[in-house]
Amino acid sequence: MALYFNAFFFPFWFIGCLVILELKWQRLDDLYRIVLVAIYIVYFIIESIRLYLGYLGNLMERVPELAGSWLLTLLLSFPLILLLVVNDNAVLLPFERALHIVMGLFVLFEVVLGYLAIRTMVDYQVTKYHLQQFSDLEQMDDNDYFPETRYTS
Repeated sequence: MALYFNAFFFPFWFIGCLVILELKWQRLDDLYRIVLVAIYIVYFIIESIRLYLGYLGNLMERVPELAGSWLLTLLLSFPLILLLVVNDNAVLLPFERALHIVMGLFVLFEVVLGYLAIRTMVDYQVTKYHLQQFSDLEQMDDNDYFPETRYTS
């Protein structure tokens, strides 16, 4: 659900950041103009790819896509949003700080839940693989086998 709500919040966050960037453009140093534009462009690209991989991995139960989304979240999105929240030299406005904090909470929540989802999915697929050695799973219903992992008991 975190990816779902993040997918709806992301366009509003991005539009809000662009409007605020336009409002404070004259007060920024040349260095921060370049840095902020670069951060917003990179974050837009990363976030689009990350949300796509997260949806694809979650809906199709594919571990590589879900792991790719989690790694993008942990290694790129989280440090960038943290930089936007903490850097006071970029003339942060209160609305901008609120937008970044909400996005940062989404990203932090997705890091934790993404790890748990990947671990659960890997446990399930490993158990399913081991069950294929003993029976023909194509003839079994989904209700006939459910692995007993630490999350289902």
